[in-house]
Amino acid sequence: MRAKREYRDRDETQVAVLDALADRRDDGMTVFEIRSRVDADIDELETALSDLKTDGLIEATEDDQRTVILPEDHAIGQYDPDEESSVLDRIRSWFGR
Repeated sequence: MRAKREYRDRDETQVAVLDALADRRDDGMTVFEIRSRVDADIDELETALSDLKTDGLIEATEDDQRTVILPEDHAIGQYDPDEESSVLDRIRSWFGR
C-alpha cells in the first residue's frame, strides 16, 4: 500500500509519511517510528504531520499513554506508478498541481 495517486503531488515529506503509515495502517506509528522511516529532519516532519492532520489525511490517537498516528482510509490504497494517468491527473498536471 502507498499514498493514493491524488495525494502523491503533495510535499515529498508528506508523501513519505503517508507511504510509511500505509505499511502499518492498522497499528499506526509513533512519531519516533515515522522519524526512523522518513528521511527528513524533525522540523520538516512536524510540519508534514501538521499539514496532513489539518487536511484530514491522518489522525492521532492515544494508545497506552503514547500517541499513535494512523492514516485515514481514503488517503491510502493501491498505487501503481506505471498505471495510465486519468483525465483528472492530466488536467492537474497541466495546471501545475
